[in-house]
Amino acid sequence: MGDFYQNGIITTLHNLSRRPLEDMEQELCQFAKRRPMALILPCLYSELETDAMPNIIAHLQKVPYLSEIIIGLDRATEEQYRHALEFFSALPQPTKVLWNDGPRLRAIDEILKGEKLSPMDPGKGRNVWFCMGYNLAAGTAEAVAMHDCDIVTYDRELLARLIYPVANPNFNYEFCKGFYARTANGKMNGRVSRLLVTPLLYSLKKVFGDLDYLEYLDSYRYPLAGEFSFRRDVMTDLRIPSDWGLEIGVLSEMYRNYSLNRICQVDIADVYDHKHQDLSKDNDQGGLSKMSIDITKAIFRKLATNGIVLNPETFRTVKATYYRAALDFIEIYRNDAEINGLRLDVHQEEQAVELFASNIMKAGNMYLENPMDAPFIPSWNRVISAFPTVLQQLSQAVAQDMEEFGPEK
Repeated sequence: MGDFYQNGIITTLHNLSRRPLEDMEQELCQFAKRRPMALILPCLYSELETDAMPNIIAHLQKVPYLSEIIIGLDRATEEQYRHALEFFSALPQPTKVLWNDGPRLRAIDEILKGEKLSPMDPGKGRNVWFCMGYNLAAGTAEAVAMHDCDIVTYDRELLARLIYPVANPNFNYEFCKGFYARTANGKMNGRVSRLLVTPLLYSLKKVFGDLDYLEYLDSYRYPLAGEFSFRRDVMTDLRIPSDWGLEIGVLSEMYRNYSLNRICQVDIADVYDHKHQDLSKDNDQGGLSKMSIDITKAIFRKLATNGIVLNPETFRTVKATYYRAALDFIEIYRNDAEINGLRLDVHQEEQAVELFASNIMKAGNMYLENPMDAPFIPSWNRVISAFPTVLQQLSQAVAQDMEEFGPEK
């Protein structure tokens, strides 16, 4: 059950009344006349073969207010791209599928890489970045939502609540972050957010004081949520991280570019569950281990740009402070789980904290070894400045791919 409490320094929009979805969708249809809306779906081809994606498509078929759906498809062969076009043809909205591994988009990518204007490695950040570029090329949608494609508890009310704050012309929000309780199947989830980000921000505030940036990040109830919405002009100056620091990086960019009264978060689901990553305690190049390193590096980089001096002694202090705080949080989560009849394995929680503490030092050492590392993909403003016709080329490439490989008419 939501509450009306406003914590932190950004606006929180709650779910107080269980408003009927039909009422909200009727309003969104009215908003769409003044502010057309689009949805970005970054996905892997393998997600088409899960139970989550067909359910998402079934719900999106009933959404009446979207003017376009843009799907970024990663790790797909030609045969799989053909199948994806057929799969997504069930959507009644105008739908564009970007074949990110196809020769046409790869050719554009190689030109941009020649000027260091495109990420070197594939991943969600690159996928989202190209989808945003296509949205800018289309030039139709004024309000855009994005969510993941592995949500097994998906309901179209999630999308309605997510896009409403930036679609409503009576609101002045440029960016909205979704939040929810990470509980499903009788278990408390969300380990990286609960056991890394929350105690890490607590420890950083203890070491460096109540910096505005740390207070800002700590105001988000679920900072690692992959669901957010934004106005069209946000995409032009946004520098998207190409690694697991995507969500934290986007929040940092909004902090850099916009006044806090143009940013909000909204309760979008009572229950949320998606594909879970392995802890990968023996492999810091995968799973939650790599995720924790990338996220921590993203926070360290932002602190450095705010004038905070970082050195080995700093990281050792942060690690020690984090470790004690995280163990205290485990006790809090255990009590919260018990009163709600949820399962929480304290041993597994402490294993995660031990790994994250070690990775804080790894992230710090990586930062010190390469402080000029720039994982951010350049903004589309910069890319367009270097290649004025790039958006037109991107739009044409997508249209040609869909025409050549789409289902027979």
